[in-house]
Amino acid sequence: MEEEIEYSTVVFRDVRAAPKERKEDPTIYSEVKPSGSASTVPNGEAAACSHSHLLAVCLGILCFLLVASISAIVYLSVLMTKQKSNLSVLTAENEQLITERNLRERETEQLSRVTDNLNWTLSIILRLDTFRVHDYCPDKECQPCLKDWIQFKEKCYLFYNKKSPWMTARESHTHCRNKAADLVVIDSLHEQEFISNHTKHYYDRFHGYWLGLNKMNNKDWGWIDGRNDTLGYWIGESFEDVGQCALMIPGRNVTASWDPADCGMKNKFICESDVLVKV
Repeated sequence: MEEEIEYSTVVFRDVRAAPKERKEDPTIYSEVKPSGSASTVPNGEAAACSHSHLLAVCLGILCFLLVASISAIVYLSVLMTKQKSNLSVLTAENEQLITERNLRERETEQLSRVTDNLNWTLSIILRLDTFRVHDYCPDKECQPCLKDWIQFKEKCYLFYNKKSPWMTARESHTHCRNKAADLVVIDSLHEQEFISNHTKHYYDRFHGYWLGLNKMNNKDWGWIDGRNDTLGYWIGESFEDVGQCALMIPGRNVTASWDPADCGMKNKFICESDVLVKV
């Protein structure tokens, strides 16, 4: 708003006696201004100046915030890059540790198998009264089975196929025992098939190979290791059931090839023993 100029009239009077002839006192005008600066800025220019100042402050604040934001973004970007780099290093180290752990586990398993195999071999050797090194380990390298024996899984088999002499069940058992073995005990169909494939027909249909299977208490059949027979691969036709010992008749159906026979009858036979060395 514009400043208003106020005018006032000041009259000075002489207190002395007025002369006879009065004269009109002169009127003195003086300008009274409100206190303030002598020079003032128009209101429009002051408002523009105030707005410019406010705008400059706002721009300064915005610039500060922008710089702070950019600095924070750069810092976070550098931090994330460093973390990614550290993560990559840690991932690589972790993969290396996993690989080394797997390698150690395989080595441990291998050492465990070697230890088990050595313990197995030692247990076989301790069963023998004498260990024939040259027979079991020719050229200083031990074999799973002796010469002329056939390996099937963890067993060795000797198929006695000499033309003579044939032996009774008792003689066959003794012969096998002298070789640190025993008459064969059949545990599964696979073993039955293996044995059947390695026996040949000879002489007549009543002769075969002695098994480690005998009649116990004149009733049940059991193996020489004390277990009862659960397979029952007996011949279906009516062979003369007069024996207490069992033969495998070659050329018969795999699951129907056992026949009761007189234990004094002379036949071929099959010996069985554990392998010396597990492969």
